[in-house]
Amino acid sequence: MPNKLDDKTNPEWTASDFARARPGSKLPEELRAFFPKTRGTQKAPTKIPVSIRLSPEVVDHFRATGPGWQKRIDDILKKAVGL
Repeated sequence: MPNKLDDKTNPEWTASDFARARPGSKLPEELRAFFPKTRGTQKAPTKIPVSIRLSPEVVDHFRATGPGWQKRIDDILKKAVGL
């Protein structure tokens, strides 16, 4: 199984990365225009954040299907338990 720290899609930040980091609100307006607006806090959260361990094959399969892969896992789990 690959080491979590070897994930090329999410490399570990270095001290230099942290030193250069700035909050999004501090970016110039012309750069902020490239970032999507966020929805903010949900009034009534509909999902519960959890941590789950899945096999690399399962994660790779779903990630390969593109954005929304976590929702697709949720949909399949709901179907499996009869919801």
